[in-house]
Amino acid sequence: MNTLPVPAVSIRGVTKRYGAVTALAGLDLTIAQGEIVCLLGPNGSGKTTLIRLLSGFLSPDNGQLQVAGFDVQRQPMLARRCIGYAPESAPMYRHMRVGEFLTFMARLRQVPTHKVREAVERVAEQLELTDKLQAPVPTLSRGYRQRVCIAQSLLHEPQLLILDEPSNGLDPRQIIEMRHLIRSLATKHTVLMSSHILAEVAKTADRVVVLMAGKLKGERQVNAEDTDFEPWFLSLA
Repeated sequence: MNTLPVPAVSIRGVTKRYGAVTALAGLDLTIAQGEIVCLLGPNGSGKTTLIRLLSGFLSPDNGQLQVAGFDVQRQPMLARRCIGYAPESAPMYRHMRVGEFLTFMARLRQVPTHKVREAVERVAEQLELTDKLQAPVPTLSRGYRQRVCIAQSLLHEPQLLILDEPSNGLDPRQIIEMRHLIRSLATKHTVLMSSHILAEVAKTADRVVVLMAGKLKGERQVNAEDTDFEPWFLSLA
């Protein structure tokens, strides 16, 4: 009997084209449960395309994507229930307060009615937003907007958390707080994040996957003390 755990993400031979432009070319990637994996690469490397494919917003031209064992194309609803997605610039309704917005998102994510309040309180505590639940959305700083965006992605307790450029636009203090937040979330969720900030990647991720021109150029385990990381990355360019 096969007792190996199902990967959080399994990508096999995935290709995506936009007209004459190939955004991803035959990509293979596996992410184990509990990992923090960062997609690293310049703008236009295919990071956001891959995230949108996994999230079901796009369809591949070839290949297969699975999340927690569910085929993203053939079992889209089952796959999406396993995913929490926090895009780089999440739209938030400006006429709502933070608590109202999270309640609305919990209902959209089909959290049972009798558990909505509990879910909102849980993610607010996780993201240190309890004191902001009554705050109008327009009054939030960029850092708090990022926290609310991540909070809405956690309401249904997904297995896989996808973060698209979570530190983009944050000041140095907020970047450090975001790093610690992501590490804490990884105790309960597999995390797939994208970034182009080399220094932050080494301090946050367990493994780095480098994409360039739609192809996987290299991958390696990484940690904050890895002095060979930057030369290795530059050697791939």
